[in-house]
Amino acid sequence: MNTKNNRRRRESVRRIEKAFTELLQEKELHDIKVSDICKLCGLNRSTFYANFVDVYDLADKMREHLEDEVNRLYEQERVQGFNSNDYLKLFYHIRDNQLFYRTYFKLGYDDQYQIRYYDIHQAQKHFDNKHIDYHIEFFKKGFNAVVKMWLAGGCRETPEEMDEIIRSEYRGRSLL
Repeated sequence: MNTKNNRRRRESVRRIEKAFTELLQEKELHDIKVSDICKLCGLNRSTFYANFVDVYDLADKMREHLEDEVNRLYEQERVQGFNSNDYLKLFYHIRDNQLFYRTYFKLGYDDQYQIRYYDIHQAQKHFDNKHIDYHIEFFKKGFNAVVKMWLAGGCRETPEEMDEIIRSEYRGRSLL
């Protein structure tokens, strides 16, 4: 039986996601067909449709999976109600999952992701409660631009160097 979380089904989903990710490196989302994915991963269309509605559903589920992984990196902080401003673990995650992050950015999902662990209280204190939304947007766009640049360069710098780059932008502000 091909139940939701059995090994065979998980392996099929993994193969579909891998093929989709590979195709996205050379094509735009709207140019990818289910048949392209199935041909590349060696599975039937029925296997694809048993797991996804269409290519856009596959893209959304991959986005959700990556965002869930990132959120799990900071789960302890969320539960305990603090922000360590630890970007190093995120940079390690990005380095170890470069293809997925490149795919995430290529699909344009970075503009939709909400920073769940941004320390709004620190920002409110530092910026005297003024224009917080602008600061959050500036930080998010700047951080994403740095990550995209790092990915485009093949993540040549270490996660420690990337963490230092981000921290150096905030020196003197006592936010980090």
